[in-house]
Amino acid sequence: MSQKDCKEEYIHRIHKVQDYIDQHYGKNMSTEELAGVAGFSKYHFNRIFNSVLHEPLSHYVNRIRMEQALFLLAHRRDKNLTDIALDLGFADSAVFSRAFHNVYGMSPSAYRKQKSTKCKESIFISEYNKSVTEKEWVENPFPTTGQVAIHNLREKQVVYVRHTGTYTSLAKDYVSLMKRLFEGAAKQQLLSEGENRVIVTYHDNPEFGKEEQFRTSLCLTVPDHLSVEKEGDLGVMKLPGGLYAVGHFEIYQEQFEDAWDYMYQKWLMTSGYVPGNACPFEEYLNNPDETEDHLIQVDIYLPIEPISI
Repeated sequence: MSQKDCKEEYIHRIHKVQDYIDQHYGKNMSTEELAGVAGFSKYHFNRIFNSVLHEPLSHYVNRIRMEQALFLLAHRRDKNLTDIALDLGFADSAVFSRAFHNVYGMSPSAYRKQKSTKCKESIFISEYNKSVTEKEWVENPFPTTGQVAIHNLREKQVVYVRHTGTYTSLAKDYVSLMKRLFEGAAKQQLLSEGENRVIVTYHDNPEFGKEEQFRTSLCLTVPDHLSVEKEGDLGVMKLPGGLYAVGHFEIYQEQFEDAWDYMYQKWLMTSGYVPGNACPFEEYLNNPDETEDHLIQVDIYLPIEPISI
């Protein structure tokens, strides 16, 4: 195995652990359990994890939990502190409160009260196109609206390549990442005309995380009956099924932020639903370079739950 292949193997295994943590942060996960997911010895796993992500394992798990805590406190008013504590894997609200205070220097209830004065702010602040704010269309904005429907989706198998970093760096790397994704899928004969769907999944909420730590997965759907082999940096994961609000938009690249704002600010806040715990994602429906107007057809998927009164 070449040095490049060896490095890709390590990165792939750590991505697999990240996916596992995203799905299980509500329970206690031992180093042995996570090392088993990666296929590494538990005696060396902490050092390997830190060397790949430049963040200790315990710090990473706690950060994911605390960022989810910020989200739940700010935007899930139907959940009390005990509900949130149990959702995040803490024994009770007192243990959760101490952990939260250690990180943020205030109690969860104080943070929730602080956020209640800003309830009209966006739940999911789209950062992907912030660099275009000086363009002419921003100075003369027009409403971006979409057609929104609610669907109960089944779980989807996808292959992916992952980007970690700011959305500005994602935009620069997007073409090369897509090339790697399609080449990896083609090598395993996973491509079938008209059947693979192109999806971009956002694992972190920009409202609470740090830009340099944002994780984005560029994905292709793959039928469940196909066996996918890990190849290079091509990973495989499941997109959770469940209830989603699906907004259909036909927009230019510079309007993605408006589309996300429409979904979260204009539609969601009056819909009778609250955000679910799964990751939101985009599905691209066309190649804008092949159309005369270069409009992008995209569906934005928001995981949702009915508001509990």
